[in-house]
Amino acid sequence: MSLMDTDDLPVVLPSTTTSGLSIALHPLPILNISEHLTRRKLQTKSQLPFVLGALLGTQNGREVEIVNTFELAVGEDGATVDQAFLIDRKEQYKQVFPSLEFIGWYTVAQRPTAQHIALHEQFVPYSSTPLLLILQPSTVFAAPSTISAQTLPFKAYEPTIEIRDRKTRSVFIEAPYSVETGEAERIAVDWTAKGGEGDNSLESQLHSQRAAVKMLHDRIVLLVKYLTEVLAGQAVKDHATLRSLSALVASLPASEHQGFREEFETEYEDVQLTAYLAALTKSTSLLNDLVDKHIILTATREERGTGGPRRRGMGFGMGPSFGMMGIGPVGMGMGRHGDWDRFH
Repeated sequence: MSLMDTDDLPVVLPSTTTSGLSIALHPLPILNISEHLTRRKLQTKSQLPFVLGALLGTQNGREVEIVNTFELAVGEDGATVDQAFLIDRKEQYKQVFPSLEFIGWYTVAQRPTAQHIALHEQFVPYSSTPLLLILQPSTVFAAPSTISAQTLPFKAYEPTIEIRDRKTRSVFIEAPYSVETGEAERIAVDWTAKGGEGDNSLESQLHSQRAAVKMLHDRIVLLVKYLTEVLAGQAVKDHATLRSLSALVASLPASEHQGFREEFETEYEDVQLTAYLAALTKSTSLLNDLVDKHIILTATREERGTGGPRRRGMGFGMGPSFGMMGIGPVGMGMGRHGDWDRFH
């Protein structure tokens, strides 16, 4: 049966036909597919670009786990999968993740069509029943009454064969799925949702302060725009709002007051001085380490044999003829009587 013969027929069986598959969808494929769609939107400047990729996972009987994904290349016609690229990437992933198998493919569309049936036939050599996972971005903007807060814009489909008018054709059955998350995946998703803040409390505090300052700036811009439009006669004058703005402005501290300026400059100079002292202390420590290493490099063999080099000013001789303080004629280089006589 040609493709034109099936264009007018739905390729998804009614909801009364149920699938016996138990599909577990992990967070990594969800993130990968969403990132793939976002990147293609930016590259093609299109709201619904063509996205195609492979699903990797495990299957045990009727239980399927979708664990990972990778992108696929298509031909210039946009309907032919690059088989060489698919085989190479599948083998590369097999070397790194030997337990994962090719179990299906994903795309972005409103619903399965005859084009997806044609693409589905190209994946049959790699899996007898390749699954189809479709991202439906339009469902994100659906009315709250038609979609629950826990619903993801994904649909999973299982391929099957339908007999119509004594002819067989490939169709899809919608299969239910559940999101399964491990401990490591929960930590990674939480870290990603927070913008990669990590455990650094200072970085987290700075992010919070930046968000607060940005919100304050946006509200100030909105108020200034409203006042500008009121003065220009483009907005309705609301006396209650104007009185609130006047009270808000009156409650602000006078930032141009002389006392405020002097106190601000004093604190600013203290902060700068503290930073300068910290930098000076660090530079002194680095210089001290450099001097120690220079002494070690320039020390003679005799100095190394007597316990290591010593800095200048500390090189007093040590010997058995020392006095109580450890300093004697030998230590001063005057151990012989001739030297003592010459000294006098």
